[in-house]
Amino acid sequence: MKVTFMGAARTVSGSCYILECDGKRFAVDCGMHQGNREIEKRNWNIDAYDPKKLDFILITHAHIDHTGLLPALVAKGYRNPIYCTSPTRDLLEIMLLDSAHIQEMEAEWGNRKQRRTGGDMIKPLYTIADAERTTPLFAAIEYSKTFEPAPGVKVTYKDAGHILGSAFIEIEYQEDGKLTKAVFSGDLGRPEQLIVNDPSDMECADYLFMESTYGNRNHVDEKGSLDELAEAIAYSYGNGEKVVIPAFAVERSQQIIYSLFLLKKQGKLPADMPIYLDSPLAIRATEIFRHHPEYFDEKTQEYIRNGENPLDLPNLHFTQTREQSQAINESQGPAIIISASGMANAGRIKHHLKHNLWRPGASVVFVGWQGVGTPGRKIVNGAEKITIFGEEVLVKAKVFTINGFSGHAGRDELLDWLGTMQGKPIKVLLVHGEAEVQDEFAKLITEKFGFEVHIPEYMEVLELLPGKEFEPVVDLDVARPRVDWEFLLADSETLYQELRNRLRDVEKRPWVDQAELRDKLLDINRTIVELVSEM
Repeated sequence: MKVTFMGAARTVSGSCYILECDGKRFAVDCGMHQGNREIEKRNWNIDAYDPKKLDFILITHAHIDHTGLLPALVAKGYRNPIYCTSPTRDLLEIMLLDSAHIQEMEAEWGNRKQRRTGGDMIKPLYTIADAERTTPLFAAIEYSKTFEPAPGVKVTYKDAGHILGSAFIEIEYQEDGKLTKAVFSGDLGRPEQLIVNDPSDMECADYLFMESTYGNRNHVDEKGSLDELAEAIAYSYGNGEKVVIPAFAVERSQQIIYSLFLLKKQGKLPADMPIYLDSPLAIRATEIFRHHPEYFDEKTQEYIRNGENPLDLPNLHFTQTREQSQAINESQGPAIIISASGMANAGRIKHHLKHNLWRPGASVVFVGWQGVGTPGRKIVNGAEKITIFGEEVLVKAKVFTINGFSGHAGRDELLDWLGTMQGKPIKVLLVHGEAEVQDEFAKLITEKFGFEVHIPEYMEVLELLPGKEFEPVVDLDVARPRVDWEFLLADSETLYQELRNRLRDVEKRPWVDQAELRDKLLDINRTIVELVSEM
């Protein structure tokens, strides 16, 4: 079997692996690349996926970094089945439409500027119509029931315990008369996580494509996370300010509601403190969760049987419209705001941060992974100010980072899951993680289990040949284009020298003109200071 790593290779987004064996070509996941501009440029390389030549697609779960390019493939001619669990199907029907709406809106915002400046018009990555053409291709699959999407390829979905309907995928295939098994972990959840079941055990495999998001650290336990959330609430409630929680619309928002339900039972949630779920997508996702109680863990089902639904709170308000969202920041007094996106790089959360981040009595609670280059990552890393909607905003609110709410398994939990594998030694391919984390995790796996570990690069091509060493084919100019720092710095020095050369003429200009030019140079220097502080 040949595999091409289309994403989540030394990064934590864009999960997609294209497999070719015995004349069949298919993909596991098809995620959107998220992060800085260089990473997000990869979203436009759709021709590299060759969508018309894909026979089928297997989806592990609904998160956009695993599914967000599906409509882009459909726009380029993909028309075959997309297999997933029924909750994943239902979630994707709303998530892909929401993503398409964002693509259209961002293109329109960009085109307003292009029209003013005479630039070329911007096309959206895909449209709502593309998303609508995608949903009929979904085919629902049940856990633990093996099916055959193509002759000679057997697939089994197992519960990954990450979000509602998430799965790791076992693929058995015949090649050259040999039976081989490859397992794709998707994103693995944590034992005792709210709402969903624990991840199923992995029985055996020849090859394991394993996520490594938190491969170098563990999370705090559930109680510790609840205590930290209660601390943030008490802090802002006592100051008469708001608690702002950037949260992904699917799973994390529902976990936070569940956690507030638990704090209420413990008497740690002020009865008069309003809670706003300010994300139309999160509101619709919450309704889908309610429609699939059969996927809840036993503890959650027991609450429901006793007449207590953890997704219901008496002071929980759903804000659907823009006007309702704006009214939250116009209101006085303490409140809890749960809003998307989880990395604070899009959506209504940016407005809430703009209104509250500079307030000393407010709190901002991060409850999930913050990608490199995102506003959330900058705040977590201690930035004194960030730019929101072109305006610099001071970070004066108290910042809480609560990793215990993560839907990803921590280091020891990943190792424990790997330890459930039985039988012969396997080869592990680490995906969905940052490079430094993966390097550490690879050493841990080798030390603990003695397994061979490989960390693929973006667009790497690899032949899976049982009993043979990996021989990856990598174009590093594509995977990690070299940054020519010497050229960039020399160019900057040349420009500053040109400023000096023109200074004499500038000093002859009217004072008002000089002051305007000075302000522009001060802005540039502030940007350089920020750049230096990040290096």
